[in-house]
Amino acid sequence: MGTPFAPTVGVSSTHPSDMPGDHADIPVWNSENWFYEDWQPGHRIRSLRRTIAEGESHLFNTLVVDIHPYVQDQNFAESDGIFGRRLVAGAFVFSAGLGLVATNCINAFSYGYDKLRFIKPVFIGDTIYTIRTNLDKKPKYEEMGLIRASYEVFKGEGELVLYCEHLQTVKYRSPADFAEQVERKSEQKAP
Repeated sequence: MGTPFAPTVGVSSTHPSDMPGDHADIPVWNSENWFYEDWQPGHRIRSLRRTIAEGESHLFNTLVVDIHPYVQDQNFAESDGIFGRRLVAGAFVFSAGLGLVATNCINAFSYGYDKLRFIKPVFIGDTIYTIRTNLDKKPKYEEMGLIRASYEVFKGEGELVLYCEHLQTVKYRSPADFAEQVERKSEQKAP
C-alpha cells in the first residue's frame, strides 16, 4: 500500500561552496530541505527498527547521570522491581525513537515537545521503531511558520511505548504570502 505523498528525504540538497561542485550537487542522505509550504499534514514516515543493547543503554545512563535502580541495578530490578528486569531509561527511548525519524532539514528548528507520554516500559533487548505523522501547520512569525508532528514509538510487533508531539518552526519559501496571517509582536506570548 503506497502513500499519496511524494518522497521528501534526499530529494534536494544544500550546495556547499567549500567542496568540489560535483560533490556539492549530490543529494545529501537523510535530509529534507522542505520549506513551510512543502510540509503536508497527513504525511507519514516509518523508521527502520533498532534493537536497544545493554551497552548503549548503560552509556546513555552514564552520560546523563541516571543511576536509578530500575535502569542501573540488575539485582534490584530482578528482586524488588515491579517489572522483574531492568528498564531502558525513558529519556533514552525518547531520544532514540525520535532519532530514528530525524532528518537534517536546514529550514526547520525545534520549538519544543508537547504531550510526551511513556506508555509502556522498554527493556534491554527490545526492538523499537517510530512513525512520524505530520499533524498540522499555521503561520506564526514573519519568516517562519509553526508545524506539529506526532511521534509514535513502538516495540516488538507494534506495541505503542511512547507518544509525543514535536513543534518546529520552518522557514517560508515566500514570506510575503503569509504576511497577513502571522502573529504580530504584540500578539505573541512568552512560553
